[in-house]
Amino acid sequence: MKIIFPLLALVGGMAVAFQAQINGGLGKKVGAIEGSFISFVIGTLVLFFAVLFLGKGNILAVSSVPKWQLIGGILGAFYVFVMVLVVPKIGVAPAMVAVIAGQILIGAIIDHFGLLGGVKVPIDVKKLTAILLLFVSLYLYNHK
Repeated sequence: MKIIFPLLALVGGMAVAFQAQINGGLGKKVGAIEGSFISFVIGTLVLFFAVLFLGKGNILAVSSVPKWQLIGGILGAFYVFVMVLVVPKIGVAPAMVAVIAGQILIGAIIDHFGLLGGVKVPIDVKKLTAILLLFVSLYLYNHK
């Protein structure tokens, strides 16, 4: 049963690649900011109905969370905007390699220091080597 979560993450990654191409095409037609907005509005509507019909949490508890935890939406909007802007210029795969490199780098730093309430997972030589190789792959993938 442990395999379900990595598989869901894999499928989520696949969805992000499709999303990048779809949103990139949308942005070329309507503009980068406008395309990002349209994408977020549609996503917001989907989530609204999911909360309405499937939600079991307490959405009103949002008033009790630390305010810094609300910036996730800003970061999501920034990500969608960047992908809408970048994908039509460099393609999906180079954009995804760069996104993954950024995610792994910052994820390793967050884990190492236990930032934002996370569990501390120290960076060791093996992880540093993997991060370095990831950036080598970013260079190789984008170098012409």
